[in-house]
Amino acid sequence: MNEAGIVSRAHAPGEKRESLTEQAYAVLRNRIITGEMAPGTEVSEPELAEQLKVSKTPVREALARLCVEGFMEAYPRRGYRVTPVTVKDMNDLFAIRGMLEGTAAAMAAKNLTEDELDGLDRLADVTYVIGEEVSTKTFIDSNQEFHSAIARGSRNPRLYALVMSHLEECARLFYMGARVRDINPETNDDHHHIVATLRARDPEKAREAIVAHNENTRAGILGALVASGHGWLTL
Repeated sequence: MNEAGIVSRAHAPGEKRESLTEQAYAVLRNRIITGEMAPGTEVSEPELAEQLKVSKTPVREALARLCVEGFMEAYPRRGYRVTPVTVKDMNDLFAIRGMLEGTAAAMAAKNLTEDELDGLDRLADVTYVIGEEVSTKTFIDSNQEFHSAIARGSRNPRLYALVMSHLEECARLFYMGARVRDINPETNDDHHHIVATLRARDPEKAREAIVAHNENTRAGILGALVASGHGWLTL
C-alpha cells in the first residue's frame, strides 16, 4: 500500500485497472465524506493521480462514479469540484430520513430483542473529542450503527436498505457538524430516550422520538454550519 492508501499488486491488465479504480474511488469518497476534501474543493485528474500514485485512467473512472453519486461535479477543461452542500439538499434529506426512520422505529419497537436493546444503549454512550479524528470517526460510525440497528430491527429488508442509503448520504453532514460544535450531549440524550421508548414497546412514541432526534440533528448542523463561516453550506 502506498502513502495514499492504494494497494500495489500484480493482476491481469483488465483486473488491475478495475481494482485500482475501486481503490481510488474508496479513497476519494472517504476524503469527501470525512471532510478532508471539503465542499467546493476543486481538483484535477493529474493532481489526484499524482497523489494516489496511479495513472489517470482509474482516477477518471472513480471520479465519474462519484459524479453519478452526486459527490463530485465535472467541469469540461477545468476539472472537478466536490459538490457543495445546499440548505435545500439538507432539508430534503432529513425530511425523508424522518419518515423512513420513524416507520422503522415504530416497527422495531415490536421486534427488537432485549440483547439488541442493550446494544443500542451501549452505542448511545459513545462520545468523541472535537478535533480528534480517531474519536470523531468512532463516534460517527457508532451513530450510524445505532440508526442502522434500529432499521434492522424493523425486520423489513427493503425499509432497512432505504434507511441505509440515506444514512450514508448524511455521513458527510455528520462529519461537518461534529467538527464545528460539540454534539455529544444532545446525541447521547436523544439516543437514550429513543432506546427507552423502544424498551417500552411503544411504536408511536418511538416514531416521535426518532423524528424529533432527526430534526434536532438537522437544525443543529444547519445552525452550526451557518455560524462557522467555513463556506461549506450554500443556498
